Parts: sequence; structure tokens; C-alpha cells
Amino acid sequence: MTIERRHVENGGLILFLVLITAALGLVVSGFVVALLWAALAALLFQPLFRRLLARWPGRRNLAAAVTLLILTVAVVIPALIIASLVVDQAAGVYAQIRGGQINFAAYFEQVHDALPDRIRQWLDGAGFGSFERAQSRLSQAVGSSASQLARRAFSIGANAAAFLLAFGVGLYVTFFLLRDGSRIGPAIVRALPLERPIAERLADKFVAVVRATIKGSGVVALVQGALGAITFWIVGVPAALLWGVLMAIAALLPAIGPAIIWAPVAVYLLATGAIWQAVVVVLSGVLVIGLADNILRPILVGRDAGLPDWLVLVTTLGGIDVLGLSGIVLGPLVAALFLTGWAVLTEQRLGEPAGTEEAPSG
Repeated sequence: MTIERRHVENGGLILFLVLITAALGLVVSGFVVALLWAALAALLFQPLFRRLLARWPGRRNLAAAVTLLILTVAVVIPALIIASLVVDQAAGVYAQIRGGQINFAAYFEQVHDALPDRIRQWLDGAGFGSFERAQSRLSQAVGSSASQLARRAFSIGANAAAFLLAFGVGLYVTFFLLRDGSRIGPAIVRALPLERPIAERLADKFVAVVRATIKGSGVVALVQGALGAITFWIVGVPAALLWGVLMAIAALLPAIGPAIIWAPVAVYLLATGAIWQAVVVVLSGVLVIGLADNILRPILVGRDAGLPDWLVLVTTLGGIDVLGLSGIVLGPLVAALFLTGWAVLTEQRLGEPAGTEEAPSG
């Protein structure tokens, strides 16, 4: 009777926890993105907080406040400024497309006419001589993307109060996560209904993937995007900052990379007779932008997330499609936890000790 009562009580406790967790998720659903980025920021800047805390022992509030101030000045404010400039350039590009100043059909025609005779004859024979279908699709896609970006910017402006509230909540929560993170993290690991070694292994994987994605891939992508924007500005490409941001996004994707942005620009410049501009773009893309990843990533991240490149590509694209910007981090994170969880289950089923080997990254 006592055993049955214990089972009933445990079942009731689990049901209560499920219901109350779902209720809490519903209550804070409007701030999920803000809470997510607050947790990521606190995790990434925790080493800086510890360094400041070592300088001011026992003054956790001061160390957390200074860390938050550095985060705001070094990351948040520049990001908001760049975002506003990108939205402004995107709106300008969209207006030029609508007004006819930017004509992708004419650009394709210029590139087609500048191609060697043999390649042009092959394209003509294959039915792509006029590029009409490609022109219409690309113009429609670019116009739709610019229109969506402009509408989203207007939506943010119309809901400025909600945006500022979420932004303030994110900074507020970041302060407490920085200050109390050394206690919150271990408490969460202890509360997980898993064996302690498994819970710690999953937590370690979580931290490794977040740091590899943000500190490694994110910073490298920003550097490559900045180098691309500077290159485009030097050669006189319109909306250079917008193309630099697109290059930074492309740099997050393995097997795609920033070349998907600068290579077509170089081809167009070469086809239109801008020889030195095309040479500058190619040299910068190969020697500067292309090498930035190889130089910076080993410095920023000692080891990668332990994920195959194809899986990073698929989960990043899928994460962006489902979750927006947050999917850049959450997509690879879900994949890493998925692989780690199945690896632990396989080891337990086969009676093998929990290892630390991960899948190769290439």
C-alpha cells in the first residue's frame, strides 16, 4: 500500500510539474526570444564577469553591472546602429527596384553579352540565352525579400513599445544570470531527471556548441561580413553594408560561405568593364575574407562543436526557417544534443562506458 501510494504521489508530482512548466512557458512566451538571448549573452560573457569578480572579490553586483555595461557598449549599441543602417539601405534598394533604377534583367543581359562566344552559344542552345525565367524569378525573389524586410522594419517601429520592453527585460535578466550563473547552472544540472554524468555531459555539450556558434562562427562571420562591406565600399558597390550583412549570414553556412555574395559581384564587375574593381573583389575574397576563417576560428575556439559540416548547414538553415535569427544558435544546438543523447543511449545499451569522442567536423 505504501509503495502504491508512493507511485501515485510521484505520478501526481510529475503531472503537476508538467502542467506548471507548461503554464510558465505560456506566461513568458512573449519574452522567450529575449530570455534566450539573455541566457546566451550571460553564458558568453561569464568569463569576463569572473575576471572582474576576481578583481573585486565579494562585489558580485558591481562585477555583473560592469560586465553588462561592457556588453551594451561593445555589442548591443553597435548592433542596433548597424541594424538601422541595414534596414535603411534595404528600403532604399527596394525603392530603386520598384522605381526601375535597379533592373536585374538588364544586369543579367550585360553579363550574358560579356561572356565568351562559346559559353554564350552553349547557353543559347540550352534555352538560357535570354535568362528570362531566371531574371523574373530573381527580381521577384529580391523584391519579395526587400519588401518583407521593409514590412518587418515598419512592424518593429509600430510595436516599438513591445520591442523596448522585451529589450529591457533581456538586459535585466542578463544581469541576474551573470551574477548568479555559477549557482543557477549547477542547480539546473542537478534538477535534470538524468544520471549525474549524463546530465553533466549534456551540459558540457550545450556550453561547447553555444560558444562555438557565437564566439567562433558568429564572430568570424561578422569579421568576414565587415571585410566584405569594406571591399564593396572601396570599389563603389551600392548598399555595401547591406551586402556585407548578407555575406556575414552566408558565412555562417558551411559549404556556402561568403563567396556566394562576392563571386557574383566580381563577375558582374568584370562583365561590365570594371576590371580593377573586379580584381580587388576577387583578391579580397580569396586572400582576405577567405583566410579570415582559417586564422580566427582556431584563436577564438579551441575545439569545434563536434558536428559534421553537412549537419551544421541543414540545422542552421532549418533553425532560421523555424525560429528566425535565434535558429542560428538553436539549430546546431538541437543537433548536438540529439547526437549526444543517442550516443549516451547507445553506450548504455551496449554496456560501454560513456566516452567523449564526437563526430568529425568535416
